[in-house]
Amino acid sequence: MVVMSAVAPPVGGNGRRVWWRRLRRTTAAMILVLVATVAASLIWVRAASAGRIYTLDDVPARPVALVLGAQVFADGTPSPFLQARLAMARDLYRAGKVRAVLVSGDNMNFGYNEPDAMRAWLIAEGVPSAKVVADYAGFDTSDSCQRAHRIFGATSLIVLTQSFHVRRAVALCRDAGIDAIGVGDDSVAVYRASWKRALVREQGATVKALIDVVTGQDPTHWGPRETSLDEAVRSEIK
Repeated sequence: MVVMSAVAPPVGGNGRRVWWRRLRRTTAAMILVLVATVAASLIWVRAASAGRIYTLDDVPARPVALVLGAQVFADGTPSPFLQARLAMARDLYRAGKVRAVLVSGDNMNFGYNEPDAMRAWLIAEGVPSAKVVADYAGFDTSDSCQRAHRIFGATSLIVLTQSFHVRRAVALCRDAGIDAIGVGDDSVAVYRASWKRALVREQGATVKALIDVVTGQDPTHWGPRETSLDEAVRSEIK
């Protein structure tokens, strides 16, 4: 038995080599699919937002500014990223380029409320309360865009966010049925660590956005049609 064991063919070794070859091929195929998906998502975002990204000074007038939510601190103060977005909305309203502001953010967890913090900041900066409408179910960019159109009736607007995010936001709002243009802020790039982390997250979010569009992903929450944004746009309050 000892002799037979010594001269037996290395079946186990061959099996391992076959297994490793299959693993390498599978891994290579997965990497190719991932690269192709990332490339497709970037191409889609660029194509959908082409010619629709402006600076704050040259952006054309639209009825509504859509401010996308971001972190709010425990005391209710908007983070620097969110304050930068809100400041653009304030400046556009003061310049007469928008007639109303829709603030859309996360209100899912008890004690955390992005829309109320956003609305309070704008009102404190002089934007009339009748001109600021809150969407409490904007849990991500896709939700915010779809609800802006389907729930609040927006058909034409300016999306306000950071520059690394604005193309995806415009693409998603256009897919939702809105004639969207965008302005991206980069003043908070001075927060280098946060900015770099956001850039990395944006790559994954762009892939997810394309998948959501292709699969027809619905928002987390729908709801009845609201007229508050229509009323804010029509309001003559200055």
